[in-house]
Amino acid sequence: MSPLKIKKGTSRHSAYDLRDPNADIIETHTLTVIVDNEAGVLARVIGLFSGRGYNIESLTVAEVDHEGHRSRITVVTTGTPAVITQIKAQLGRMVPVHDVHDLTEEGPSVERELALFKVAGSGDKRIEALRLAEIFRANVVDSTLKSFVFEMTGTSEKIDAFADLMRPLGLLEVARTGVAALARG
Repeated sequence: MSPLKIKKGTSRHSAYDLRDPNADIIETHTLTVIVDNEAGVLARVIGLFSGRGYNIESLTVAEVDHEGHRSRITVVTTGTPAVITQIKAQLGRMVPVHDVHDLTEEGPSVERELALFKVAGSGDKRIEALRLAEIFRANVVDSTLKSFVFEMTGTSEKIDAFADLMRPLGLLEVARTGVAALARG
């Protein structure tokens, strides 16, 4: 009898998922870090990433506790599960860090990003840009005879989709804030 010829690495929907669980799968994680709001703390946290060659997809920082002088750093990073675990452990050992949470592993979370889009256009392209902005619930925050500035809040995917649709209509510039995230519940 010949052995079954099942291809290694079959679909994750298969009942016979034979992928190696120790394989280097690159994952995206959203980490929130509560730190002291003092000079140099952000540079130290970012130095941890750059010194070890870790990638930062998005970075958002703001003071969240005025009386306690604490800030929240939200970092979206990519890496293998081992690298993500190492990042969290190294962040947790830093002196100005009070708390580290991996929102990707801890359950459902809400993630939003703010973006501004400058779109040039006239005639039909101008009308189409306004129509698409209405569909995506983007607000017009500035308007001239030659261009619009749209403001949009949403997931990174929604902002990417809006930018892709605006490019052929005359997208000139994009400014994005980075991801802000909180755990649900």
